[in-house]
Amino acid sequence: MQWLRSLLFIALMYVVMGVMGIAYFIPTLINRDMAYVAVDHYTKTVRWLAHHIVGLRSEIRGTVPTDEVLICSKHQSFFDIILIVSAVPRPKFIMKKQLKWAPVLGYYAKAIGCVPVDRGKRGAAVKQMLADVASGRSRPGQLIIFPQGTRVAAGAKKPYKVGAAALYSGSGQTAIPAATNVGVFWPRHGILRKPGLAVVEFLDPIEPGLEVTAFTMKLEQVIEENSNRLMREAGFDPDIHAAD
Repeated sequence: MQWLRSLLFIALMYVVMGVMGIAYFIPTLINRDMAYVAVDHYTKTVRWLAHHIVGLRSEIRGTVPTDEVLICSKHQSFFDIILIVSAVPRPKFIMKKQLKWAPVLGYYAKAIGCVPVDRGKRGAAVKQMLADVASGRSRPGQLIIFPQGTRVAAGAKKPYKVGAAALYSGSGQTAIPAATNVGVFWPRHGILRKPGLAVVEFLDPIEPGLEVTAFTMKLEQVIEENSNRLMREAGFDPDIHAAD
């Protein structure tokens, strides 16, 4: 039964994306700020559907950043993106270049100022990120990056990449680490969505001034420690469970 509920939820999630994408298309052409209204409306709707269809409640903890900052978040599934975007006022992402061609998603990602990068060319990607942010091609707001570069299953280990540190150093912005446990309930792959409480927690800011290695070590420590804490709170011990 939970599998069927999950299937229904996933279907509705994409139906709603299409309907809202069409509904907000012309308003966004007239006023790009309507894109923020669209993504806020969509992400809050997905959270409501998750709660009422599959029993997956969600919660934002910590101080929600509203200034021009760099949000460095643990990334376990699409749901942590949903939670972050539903919480901050002007979200924008460092995203895979291929996503800009995705129907609906690519259009609204461009409208809110997401920065597409080619992950296969690491050095060029970092330079592009810094140039886009510095030049103003990337719209003002909360720039969200996933330091591990991809989704990482609950309990899995993956190194932190250079992108977050390069942006932190090159932009001079405060970094806000974010921890999560969403992968316990919403895995990277598969249909099943489990009931429970998914959390994204904004942690204490890391002010500008650290050198790259020190920043990366501190970022990894606080994100991993707090994500592990949230996963244990959800009944999942990352030290003894095999990753999905």
